Amino acid sequence: MQTSIDLLRHGEPVGGKQYRGHLDDPLSDLGWQQMQQVIDSNISTISWDAILTSPLKRCADFAQSLANKTALPLIIEPRLMEISFGDWEGRTAEELIQSEAEQLYAFWSDPFNCPPPAGEKLTAFIERTLSAWNKIQTEWQGKQILIICHAGAIRMIFCHLLGFPVERQFNIQVDYASLSRVVIEGEAETALARLVSHQGSVHV
Repeated sequence: MQTSIDLLRHGEPVGGKQYRGHLDDPLSDLGWQQMQQVIDSNISTISWDAILTSPLKRCADFAQSLANKTALPLIIEPRLMEISFGDWEGRTAEELIQSEAEQLYAFWSDPFNCPPPAGEKLTAFIERTLSAWNKIQTEWQGKQILIICHAGAIRMIFCHLLGFPVERQFNIQVDYASLSRVVIEGEAETALARLVSHQGSVHV
């Protein structure tokens, strides 16, 4: 039995690049174009059975539009939301370097023990992301599905699949509207999950 799961990161949101987390900004016009271009470029090789999405607008709005066009089932999965960056939400890395450089660098080097102020603990984020991932694999065995979510969730899934240290998650580049594919052969304890394509790059 083979299960195919495509992971699509949202496009550029209104407001550009920043620590957005749970802020519910919609896609910019460019963000819509980025995501539509990826779908148009891959549509000939895609035969999805369903679309699953984070509830945040930058994912869910496009997911709803695509579901309407394709008549595919749409499932909202709250556990696929981005990690909360707490007090840093809405701020850029450049701004934080000017005012909170020590805390920012500590977060980059040791995200487990140095979360953003009032932010979500990385252990909790990993737990909810992987609980969603495991449920999806079980419920959609033998199907081909699309998940629209966030860079953080995609990085956690990749770290889980590849045995990559979570402390080095930022070495995995997940660009706006990047599309990746995971193929799972078999089921239960004997299943073998393989990352067969990824548009971003892994820096070692």
